[in-house]
Amino acid sequence: MVYLHGLYGKNNRPYNDYYLNCGYRSVFSKEKNFERKDVDSMDLVYQLWENVKAELKKNTSETIYSVWFHELALESFDGESVVLTDDPFRCKIINEKFIPLLEECFEKVMGFKVNVSVMPKQEKIKKAETPKENKTFDTNELTFDKFIVGDSNKFAHAASVAVASDPGNTYNPLFIHGNSGLGKTHLLNAICNEIIKNNPDAYIIYVRSEDFMNELIDYLQNKKDTSVFHNKYRNADVLLVDDVQFIAGKTSTELEFFHTFDTLVKAKSQIVLTSDRPPKEMATLEERLRNRFESGLIADIQPPDLETRVAIIKSKAESLGIEIPSSIILFIAEKIKSNIRQLEGAVKKMKAYIELGEDANLATAQKAIRDIFSEGDPTPVLIDKIIDEVARTYGVTVADIKSKKHDAKYVFPRHVAMYIIREMTPLTNKKVAELFGLSDHSSVMYAYKKISTDRENNYSLKTIIADVMKNVQAN
Repeated sequence: MVYLHGLYGKNNRPYNDYYLNCGYRSVFSKEKNFERKDVDSMDLVYQLWENVKAELKKNTSETIYSVWFHELALESFDGESVVLTDDPFRCKIINEKFIPLLEECFEKVMGFKVNVSVMPKQEKIKKAETPKENKTFDTNELTFDKFIVGDSNKFAHAASVAVASDPGNTYNPLFIHGNSGLGKTHLLNAICNEIIKNNPDAYIIYVRSEDFMNELIDYLQNKKDTSVFHNKYRNADVLLVDDVQFIAGKTSTELEFFHTFDTLVKAKSQIVLTSDRPPKEMATLEERLRNRFESGLIADIQPPDLETRVAIIKSKAESLGIEIPSSIILFIAEKIKSNIRQLEGAVKKMKAYIELGEDANLATAQKAIRDIFSEGDPTPVLIDKIIDEVARTYGVTVADIKSKKHDAKYVFPRHVAMYIIREMTPLTNKKVAELFGLSDHSSVMYAYKKISTDRENNYSLKTIIADVMKNVQAN
């Protein structure tokens, strides 16, 4: 007799006597998690499948069983949903005619109803036949050598180096999260480059989650052979997915990614994911996917400190072949605090101005920074967007935020708006004070300092500010 996890199934209903008497005593916990790496659990689940097939034989003729059910294979079972596989032709007929019978047989064995789906089984493709064009990563700039390591990113960097050195065996999956522009994509590309350097024949796929989703939609809408899509992703040696948060809430994409994820982990293929937030903050993500994202190593990247920002500017200037005085580097580093892409963009702007005959002085640096902040919108438009977004987030009006009302429900959003304006624009404390009709800029200084401290100690506020800034940049 084997006892695992708990004694109850779905909705805390006990498994029926038939299931218990087989000696399983609930492979599944109340959370209904089934881990493939648990060999004992796997054996019990597949024994369950044998009992379901016995029920099928009882409820069908020998001919129907041999034609439609004999080749069915159990792919996965999470306690609520069963996925079976067969060849595409039989799958179509089974899904049309026999799903109720399959669910009835599972219910007889389990004691509760489960959802059954049947998918085409995946044939392994030879690595030599794998299209090499899937390697879409940057092979020039984005390497470990060119990644500036500081206190804010050293853990994520070390984890990435470890994964690249021993893919599939160390930290699988690796989940890296942090705000936009902090180096997550650089690390993904660096992992790719390092693996290819060590193993040129490795089959690597690097994809944005939106591209994964759109490709799947194209296959489904145009009724293409989805086995081609499955083979592409499920036979990878390394799968790297950027901005995986975008699959949350997309049911079909989540289901496809769930099966891709499980297939790759079972094959000991490496998975690396990046996101703007940790799995626990993805409110609409399926729990079983969240559990899998959290099953490996989670590493975060924070905005770089001043020393790291200075090092990034120096490194970029050297790579572009320009000299920038230390005082000017420090000025840029103090003005651009939370986005590495903007730091590098400022250096590129400096190079452009220098090539036009200008000196690498403070005036040129101020112009370069102004260009960076105003590339999308002029500052006044950007300010309006920030205040609009903060007002929407906190359920107040723009007039409330710009007013001098002292109620806490207005003061806090006002302070948040001041903080974000200081972060996203080149405006000084004095200019922000004038914007809010204040005669003394010390109020802005106080608001900025308070929100900075609260943001570090309050993860919810940190997430809200990140979302506001992202929405402002997107709109």
